[in-house]
Amino acid sequence: MDGRLIAQEIKDDIAETIRTGGAEVGFARPGLAVLQVGDSPQSQAYIHNLRTACTEVGIKSFASQLPETATLQAIIQALRTFNGDESVHGIVVQLPLPKKIRPETVLQEISLEKDVDGLHPLNLAKLALDDFQPSFVPCTSRACLELLTRYKFQVERRKVVVIGCSNVVGLPTALLLQRHNATVTIVDKHTPKPAEIARTADILVAATGNANLVRRNWIKPGAVVIDIGMNQVKDPSSEEGFRFVGDVCYEEAEKVATAITPVPGGVGPITIAMVLSNTLLAAQRRDHAKRKPL
Repeated sequence: MDGRLIAQEIKDDIAETIRTGGAEVGFARPGLAVLQVGDSPQSQAYIHNLRTACTEVGIKSFASQLPETATLQAIIQALRTFNGDESVHGIVVQLPLPKKIRPETVLQEISLEKDVDGLHPLNLAKLALDDFQPSFVPCTSRACLELLTRYKFQVERRKVVVIGCSNVVGLPTALLLQRHNATVTIVDKHTPKPAEIARTADILVAATGNANLVRRNWIKPGAVVIDIGMNQVKDPSSEEGFRFVGDVCYEEAEKVATAITPVPGGVGPITIAMVLSNTLLAAQRRDHAKRKPL
């Protein structure tokens, strides 16, 4: 499954909407702010790609990078500055944060109308409740659904196994697919016989952060495999000395799966496109609110 191709289609649509100054966007050029704490290679690569994509579609991007040693107060202050900036429509906190900082404490400081990553605790809670709609759907989870939809893989009444239950990826992905009437099972590090459970899946989603964890014997023949993992491994043949691989052993999985996302080039590019899409939506909503008569 080619995530880059789908992402480009989405970005082309966003760029056209911004370029033509659609009625809902008005004259407000969308703006996206990214807050990074530390300088991990994975985070640097993602933020570089995100800001490059912003430039491609016509979204202004702002960045604040704090050192690994930054205090919680400094992080919150940076967020509050973005919250109060009228030129910023969306805010992304790059995860993971340093271990001493609880992500939930930081994410809850983002204004709900600017939470374009969909990770504010209230947005995640609404995702879990049938009668509520989150302001924004988490972008990685939305990217998974976008892949399945565009490749015309049925989700409703399908057996889905999500490996990994983080609040950032695994859990919201399970909740989103359940909202689309899939039967979802979550496997985590405490689950006995994970490979046996994974083999029951029509759609297998891997989101653990463990390189090549999922092997051929974890995959039911004919299953669709979505690999969300992005893991840095040593590679002496690479100029950088490392390369990125997923949670699924691609070479083994492609022999049994109907379709599989590559790493890189699968979920990642679409996740970035979803951030841009949500940022445009945030700008449209604000413009609509300003135009609404009192």
